[in-house]
Amino acid sequence: MLKRISVLLFAGLFFYSCATVPLSGRKQLSLVDNSEVLPMSFQQYNEVKGESKVVTGTEDGESVVRVGKRIASAVERYLNDNGHGEILNGFEWEFNLIQDDQVNAWCMPGGKVAFYTGIMPVCQDEAGIAVVMGHEVAHAIASHARERMSQGMVANGLLGGVQAAMGQNPTLTESIFMQAVGMGSQVGMLKFSRDQELEADQLGLIFMAMAGYDPRVAPEFWQRMEAKSSGEAPPEFLSTHPGPNRRIDELNNQMPEALKYYKN
Repeated sequence: MLKRISVLLFAGLFFYSCATVPLSGRKQLSLVDNSEVLPMSFQQYNEVKGESKVVTGTEDGESVVRVGKRIASAVERYLNDNGHGEILNGFEWEFNLIQDDQVNAWCMPGGKVAFYTGIMPVCQDEAGIAVVMGHEVAHAIASHARERMSQGMVANGLLGGVQAAMGQNPTLTESIFMQAVGMGSQVGMLKFSRDQELEADQLGLIFMAMAGYDPRVAPEFWQRMEAKSSGEAPPEFLSTHPGPNRRIDELNNQMPEALKYYKN
């Protein structure tokens, strides 16, 4: 009986706390607002920069910033053209390259992006950077971190919003936030992560095309990522992502639509 009541309570919570990803129409759980998440995001990003070696004044460092600005401009244009400009309220775009051998990159809520130097050889050029940049920025635009944080809070019985959760268990809440923005791992959430990854691929393909980068390089990038993981543990960037064959198939299926934006 208790289990049944819990299921009904969760179903009711999902119904009343459900949002729609404006760009794809997918329903997502949304218990937290940007007003709660963005200050945490900006603080954490600054801490990462303070604890890391940020690469500036190099060709790779400048490329990350240049591509980031072009993707951000394309995102802003896309959202405004489609009546969703409010998604960017509170965003403060920032793009940095960090000296680290990890084959990884991420974007925190609010447009805070970090690339690690370990992924740059796989990117090869600015078009490759755009594949990753469009994908990571898409996570922020589609509110994936807020969705994952909402899921984590529900799973741990923290249902009163971020401030209430911090009062109840600040360590756990911070851990959930870190996992939500992709700086942690939780096996139980991988299914949601993979769904979000495919959504970020779809949106990222459009964003890079609008920024003037040929979206047809995206499948080639993922082939290089797969080759890098052959015979060894996969790079961090692949750890919670869909299998490469499925990802490449999906990208190729979406290519005709993306090319419309590229040609325009």
